[in-house]
Amino acid sequence: MLFLYPAFLFALISLAIPVLIHLFNFRRYQKVYFSNVQFLKEIQEQQSSRKNLKERLILAARMLALTFLILAFAKPYIPGQNAANAGKQQAVSIFVDNSYSMETLNKEGSLLDEAKRRAKEIASAYNINDRFQLLTQDFEGKHQRLVSRDEFNDAVDEVKISPQSRSLQQIINRQQSLLDMHNGGIRSVYIISDFQKNMATPQPVKAETGLKINLVRLKANTLPNVAVDSVALLSAIHRPGESEKLVVRLHNYADEKAEKIPLKLLINGAQKALGSYTINSRSVQYDTLIFSGLQPGWQRAQITLQDNPVTFDNQFYFSFNVKQQIPILLIDGGVPNPYLKAVFAADPFFEAKRVPDGNVDYAALGTYPLIVLSDIKAISTGLSQQLKTYVNKGGTLLVFPSADADLNSYRSLLQPINAAYPEKLQIENTKVAGINLQNQVFKNIFENFPQNPDLPVVNKYYQLSSSNNNKTENLMVLPGGRPFWAGYASGRGKVYVSSVPLDENFSNLPRHALFVPVMFRITLLSGHDQPLFYTLGRDETIEIPPVQTSEKQLLKLVKSGQAIIPDTKQQEGSTLLYIADQLHETGLYDLKKQDSTVAVFAFNDSRSESDLSYLNTIALNKLVPQASAVLQAGKGSLKSAVTETNFGIQLWKLCIFLALIFLAVEIVLIRYFKTNTQQISQPV
Repeated sequence: MLFLYPAFLFALISLAIPVLIHLFNFRRYQKVYFSNVQFLKEIQEQQSSRKNLKERLILAARMLALTFLILAFAKPYIPGQNAANAGKQQAVSIFVDNSYSMETLNKEGSLLDEAKRRAKEIASAYNINDRFQLLTQDFEGKHQRLVSRDEFNDAVDEVKISPQSRSLQQIINRQQSLLDMHNGGIRSVYIISDFQKNMATPQPVKAETGLKINLVRLKANTLPNVAVDSVALLSAIHRPGESEKLVVRLHNYADEKAEKIPLKLLINGAQKALGSYTINSRSVQYDTLIFSGLQPGWQRAQITLQDNPVTFDNQFYFSFNVKQQIPILLIDGGVPNPYLKAVFAADPFFEAKRVPDGNVDYAALGTYPLIVLSDIKAISTGLSQQLKTYVNKGGTLLVFPSADADLNSYRSLLQPINAAYPEKLQIENTKVAGINLQNQVFKNIFENFPQNPDLPVVNKYYQLSSSNNNKTENLMVLPGGRPFWAGYASGRGKVYVSSVPLDENFSNLPRHALFVPVMFRITLLSGHDQPLFYTLGRDETIEIPPVQTSEKQLLKLVKSGQAIIPDTKQQEGSTLLYIADQLHETGLYDLKKQDSTVAVFAFNDSRSESDLSYLNTIALNKLVPQASAVLQAGKGSLKSAVTETNFGIQLWKLCIFLALIFLAVEIVLIRYFKTNTQQISQPV
């Protein structure tokens, strides 16, 4: 047994007080009137014997009552597992899980309400001078400090549901970072959560030696849940009025089959598609929704499921832009290429702009989904460098060499971006041997492909170098498998290289029937729109085409009258937006520059919270081997369990109880133990 405040034991000296009281208080003499002194001596001896017994019992009761009262102030305890350094000021970090899964109900109400109540119970188990830190999934800066118990309780009351979801390793690392500043005493952390499986890490959680980790597990009811994980549009470029195909990924996170889950697609508030789906347990299902009738401009889209009782993931937002025209940049050596001009003039959807190679606006390259190089004798170093950056950022580059090309300049452009380059001129009458029908460029071009197609005829061509690019796709090949027109993935973009110029002296490709549809397909596949959606807490940086800003013309994210000003950074060919933790609500946000809408972004919650399966006690012990206890939050209070764990078994209440008992014994002895009863052995 140890004492929390051993200095109080010096008060045991006060036990001399009842001894002195008994020595002087019971020596008072009394007059006794008796008719016959013959029996007086015998009566006095009888009374003296009873009186001595009563005095000793009262003295013992008083001394024991005083002893246990002093022990109560010294706070005796039987040491617990965390009782080292007891009596010093302690620093306690308490994590309250406020992720979406904590909206789940159990017998005690919502899990978040129970977690907040448990956090206050834990704090009440500590001394009033101890300091506390509140931590939630948001990792807010205001929670990165130690506060008093009252301030902690006030902060707990303000905790609300958050879309964030952290792993156990991230949570403990965050708690350690603050507690490292508290020297001496015990550093304890508590994690109050339902412990979803998404909190687990592949490796056991690592923590500093001496850090006391306590896990408080809240038991939630297992509920069925279906959510939309992601969506994808099959078309890269979206034209007004054309039919669109949307692939939807549905995920059933429950152990039971989901029957006839209704789904609805809304675009700009108008319903575009309906569906009802049955999904097997713990499985993923893909479905394609077809819709049309879109007007030019940004499309604000939302998919809604009717899936109760878990509703936080029943909406999925996405956005995309339907363009009135698609801009194309044609760069040539100074003379417009008539074939390219004729191709893009055939459809008003394509807005082709032609510039000579010496007059290119490098800052505007990122605004063009497709750049076509043709008839340039020598590509300058500056243009070459800018085109490399353009491709790496997601642009599509189409290269037709010049009839009198400087091959070294083409090599300087194409080799660093892992594309084949023209090595030497081959004069040979031949014919394209085949086309790659599996390539995206040729999909949906032919209704029926003939067995003996009419393919381009070649008089001379540039032999293309071999490429180490694993993502090479030949569109057309010459006899022997030599590439005639090939595509290469590079960075986030793509490069298409032709072995012939757009010159009829080299081949009949510019007038061939395949030329126009292939050019159209490459253009339509070159779209590099913004992603359909972003994930809160994960996508903190957004890259958009370059937008010039100033102190008076800032970019703002606007939703329902609320405006957020993100940090911006200009770089070559793009503008970066940094949103960090400024956004907390899902939905559709307009990116505005003054009154004009630059883009529309969709933000969704991470679907990691949708899987309502939990870690059991055995799994938690393996995941957090340093955890001193996994406390099960039952109906009772956690205060006694925390007190016993941290301070051992407290005995001060028992001491007070025993002190009261001995005071009661003293009262009973004084009141009912009579010593003045006279007994005579012989008749008078």
